[in-house]
Amino acid sequence: MALESDRLIKPRSILVLTYWGLSDALIQAYTLPYLRMILRYLPAGSQIHLVTLEKDRASVVPAQVMPGVVHRPFRYIPFGAKSVLVSLGMIARLWMLVLRIRIDTIHAWCTPAGALGYILSVLTGRSLIIDSYEPHAQAMVENGTWKKGGPAYRILFFLERLQSHRAQHLIAASSGMKEYARSSYGLSERQMFIKPACVDLERFSDRNIKRADLLDELGLQGKLVAVYAGKFGGIYLDQEVFDLFQVARDHWGERFHVLLLTGHSPDDLAPFMAKAGSDPGMFTIRQVPHRVIPDYLGSGDMALTPVRSVPTKRFCTPIKDGEYWALGLPVIITDGISDDSDIIRDNGIGSVLMRLDNDDYRRVILEIDELLNRYSRKELYQRIRPIAEHYRSFSRAEKVYKAIYGEQE
Repeated sequence: MALESDRLIKPRSILVLTYWGLSDALIQAYTLPYLRMILRYLPAGSQIHLVTLEKDRASVVPAQVMPGVVHRPFRYIPFGAKSVLVSLGMIARLWMLVLRIRIDTIHAWCTPAGALGYILSVLTGRSLIIDSYEPHAQAMVENGTWKKGGPAYRILFFLERLQSHRAQHLIAASSGMKEYARSSYGLSERQMFIKPACVDLERFSDRNIKRADLLDELGLQGKLVAVYAGKFGGIYLDQEVFDLFQVARDHWGERFHVLLLTGHSPDDLAPFMAKAGSDPGMFTIRQVPHRVIPDYLGSGDMALTPVRSVPTKRFCTPIKDGEYWALGLPVIITDGISDDSDIIRDNGIGSVLMRLDNDDYRRVILEIDELLNRYSRKELYQRIRPIAEHYRSFSRAEKVYKAIYGEQE
């Protein structure tokens, strides 16, 4: 029998704003698991309304997500000055949605979605939460996508400052974000939750390592496999990655193979291979749904996180590192990326690129070679897996969402 106090707790209605499509790994691995957690702390009958931005016109139809989550798809609008007028129509529709379904909290993932969240919060008076709080405007300048004096940068940076001050709760990806928010946004001392990109340790485990059927299917039996899941360009290195792979091929010979899990086609990547002097046959390129990513990553012997080493990357949190660690993969990473570069260096579970030249590529390959020679695949798993359990367990996120949404009056 339900207690009288339970019956008095009204269901809640949360609007979750993202800047990604529903099929994007950032939704599947970086948003939906946390929505499940939030639902556990909401009163019975509560709903989360998930806004996604779909690049494919055919995808702008509501999809089944999970019980308690209502999908609200919109067309994708690249952030910038040219999108302002189009965005106004989207804001108007969301404003009416907030009022019609009685949203009580706006929960935005990252600051571009937080910009929409800020405007809606001001218009409706609803409370605002910014999740995965990290600088985006400055990062886009550092990686060469935007100009610092350009309208896109100025608009988003201005809105980042406003949302930082308005948000009831800020959930940062890295502890260093506290100082950045103080110096860049003028944010005085206040509580800031820290939640790195966590990983489902049940889905990523030793069960996924070196599955014989998948190795046969991919032609990877007997190969020494470097695996990378992600994009090239923008915040990620491109030509440098293929130059590194060629140095690895020169060291390990034909035994070395690269498995790329990416949305780029072979034709997209062929110019990088050609410039590096690489045989296209040493690459296997696949675009696979996130549900099978654990098995594909588990086919590797080492992994790569080629995020550009720009200052704001200290405040990000690569999802892929937690997934790599959960599978016991040594990681090659650029320097200054979140806390991850230091974790890899301090624990001896990979190698950190300090420079982007052949001399440093050779040093990194030799360090990985030493690890692979010293430890078996099973021993590497036993050595690296605890890092994921300590730094990327969902229990860290549970504490954050319980503090925000638990025990609501």
